[in-house]
Amino acid sequence: MRTQQQATVPNRLSRNNYRTTARIVGVLYLAGMVVGIGGNVLIQSILGGPDHLSTIAANSMLLAMGAVLWLSTVAGDAAHGILMFPVLKPHSERAAVGYLVARIIDATFIAVMVLLILVQIPLGMEYLNAGSSDTSSLQALGAVFTQANLYAYEIAMSAVGVAGLILCSMFYKTQLVPRLLAVWGLIGYAILLLGSVLQVIGFNLSSIQAIPGGLWELFIGVWLIVKGFSSPPVPPEPTSSSMTPESSFVGSATA
Repeated sequence: MRTQQQATVPNRLSRNNYRTTARIVGVLYLAGMVVGIGGNVLIQSILGGPDHLSTIAANSMLLAMGAVLWLSTVAGDAAHGILMFPVLKPHSERAAVGYLVARIIDATFIAVMVLLILVQIPLGMEYLNAGSSDTSSLQALGAVFTQANLYAYEIAMSAVGVAGLILCSMFYKTQLVPRLLAVWGLIGYAILLLGSVLQVIGFNLSSIQAIPGGLWELFIGVWLIVKGFSSPPVPPEPTSSSMTPESSFVGSATA
C-alpha cells in the first residue's frame, strides 16, 4: 500500500507538468501570432513603400520595434521544439529530434531576417547623407536587402511547414489532440510548405498559403490552454497487481 502511494505521487506530478507544458505551448502559439503580426505591420508600413530608404531615418524607431518583435518570436519558436521534445520522445525519438531541429532552423532564419531588416536603418541614413549625389547604388543595395529578407522569411516558413507536418503526424498517431485537429494541421502545414517554396522560386502568393496553418495555430493555442493534451506522455506501466497472475503461474510451473 505504501509503495503504491509513493508511485502515485510522481505520476500526479508528471501529469501536472504535462498539463503545464500544454498550456505554455498554447500560449506560445497565440503570443507568436500576435507578436508576429504586430511586427510585420510595423515593418511593412516602412519597408513596403516605393522609396523606403528616404523614410527609414525618420521611422527608424518603429522599424527597430518591429524587428525586436520578430526577434522575440525566435525565442518562442526555439521554445516550441524544446518544450515538445519530452512530450514526443516517448512516442518517437526521431520525430522529437526532427521537430526540434526544424524549429531551430526556423528560428535561425527568422534571426537572419531580423538582421537584414536592421541593416536597412544605417543604409537609410547613408541615403539621406548622400544628398543630391548618385544614390542608385544605395537603392540597389536596399532592394537586395529587402529581397534577401523575404527569402529568409520564406525559408523560415518552409522550416515551420516541415516542423508542423512532423508535429501533426505525431498528433494523429498518438491522439495527443483529436485526430480531426491533427488532419487540419497536416493540411495547413502542407499548404504552408508548398506555398513558401513557390514564393522562393518566384511565385507571388501574397502569403495566402499561411492562412490555413495560421488559423490552426490560433485554434490549437486556445485548445491546449483549455483542454491540454488528450493522453499522458508515457503509456502507463503495468502495476504490481497486473503482474501477480503471471508471477503465480511461473511459481506454480517451477514448483
